[in-house]
Amino acid sequence: MVRQKPDRPDSAAARRAKRPGPSGNPARAAQGPAVSRGPATVGDWISGARLRTLPLAIAPVALGTGAGVVAIADGPWHPTRAVLALIVALALQIGVNYANDYSDGIRGTDDHRVGPARLTGSGLAKPKHVLAVALAFLGLAALAGLALVVITQQWWLLAVGAAAIVAAWFYTGGKRPYGYAGLGELFVFVFFGLVATAGSAFVQALDVNLEAWSGGVGVGLLACAVLMANNLRDVEQDRASGKRTLAVLVGAPVGRALFCVFMLVPFGIAAFWALLYPTGWLVLFALLAALPACVIVVSARTAKELLIALQLASLTALVYGVGLGLVFAL
Repeated sequence: MVRQKPDRPDSAAARRAKRPGPSGNPARAAQGPAVSRGPATVGDWISGARLRTLPLAIAPVALGTGAGVVAIADGPWHPTRAVLALIVALALQIGVNYANDYSDGIRGTDDHRVGPARLTGSGLAKPKHVLAVALAFLGLAALAGLALVVITQQWWLLAVGAAAIVAAWFYTGGKRPYGYAGLGELFVFVFFGLVATAGSAFVQALDVNLEAWSGGVGVGLLACAVLMANNLRDVEQDRASGKRTLAVLVGAPVGRALFCVFMLVPFGIAAFWALLYPTGWLVLFALLAALPACVIVVSARTAKELLIALQLASLTALVYGVGLGLVFAL
């Protein structure tokens, strides 16, 4: 009698398909997830935009605009420029969120995530559709930025905008994404901290003052805190998939300490400006969200707790940026 052999993934291709992360099956990476839960709904696409990260785009523009108002020698401020700067920041943030969804999904990195399901990784949307939406938002950012360049006649800003779009894509895109090499926090600090804040101030006054530079440091560090909380939540899964975030490189204990540093140093900057702007002390009320976030991250044992800390960090960034911007402007 002939015994039937059980099905086994004997081929090399089948064995590779089981491996997680960037070393997984190239064919699967190109086609997206093998199993789809059905077409994405409007709610799924809205979730894919990751609205909880949008305060990181609003905060530097609000703070930079307020600092720019201080730097204007004479004449009124320019609300149209502020709105265009906000569109640039929001479109970049949403664009990079969808770009990350696409890039992480085709690599297989999201096969291991514990946070909310992604469009590409879960099979809810075709990779090419997610990519198209990402490029559409990056294009919108480019158009709003071009309008700012035309209005201000500062053509060198085109190079800054191009660098921001390139940084947005290569965070998780390309053959060697810097987000997979522990450099995510550095680029977030530069572009969603210094560049966004100083740029928003510059388009108002054609100058960048100390208020803008120091405020950019503050909101940049808070943006780093949000990213660190996200990466601490996924640290084990990222390690398994080969994604070497800063949290993976330094380990969870050091990452938790860095989160607290990122969250609290900005308030030293706010306290300094409160000596010159009396209403600046009101910004310290943001500590009501920042301190609980630090306590949660230090003591967290579950991904859900770290998600709460991430939300509190985003709220802190919003209150800090808008609050300090109003302190400067008023």
